[in-house]
Amino acid sequence: MIVVTSNEIPGYRVQAVLGEVMGLTVRSTNIGSNFTAGFRSIGGGEIPEYTRIVDESRHEAMRRMTAEAAQRGANAIVAMRFDTGAIGQFSEVCAYGTAVIAEPIAAGEPGATGQSAQIAAQTPLA
Repeated sequence: MIVVTSNEIPGYRVQAVLGEVMGLTVRSTNIGSNFTAGFRSIGGGEIPEYTRIVDESRHEAMRRMTAEAAQRGANAIVAMRFDTGAIGQFSEVCAYGTAVIAEPIAAGEPGATGQSAQIAAQTPLA
C-alpha cells in the first residue's frame, strides 16, 4: 500500500476516494521504564524508553490505518498525518489520511514517472 503525506501521488491518478481512514492506539509505560526514564531525565537528552514506546505506537497506528484502508478496497492513502495527545498517564497516537484507489500512469502519458511506467507495464488490464 502506498502511503504519502502529500495530496497527490506522483505518477498516479486517483480513480476513487474511499474516505477518511484512521488507526489509533493508546499506550502506557511500565513502572520500570518510568523509573529508568526518571533518572535519565536528570541529565537531559533523549529518553530511549519513551522513544521506543512512541515509535511502536506510530507503527501500530499506521498498521491499523492501512488495514482499514485495505478493508475498504484502497491501494493507497494520501494526506496521511499523525496526531498525538496525552490522557493522564497515557499517550495517544492517531494516524489518519484519505483512502483512495490510485492507478499508475503509463509511459508516454502526461504525468508518468519511471516508477509508475514500470508498474503500469506490469499491471494487467482489467
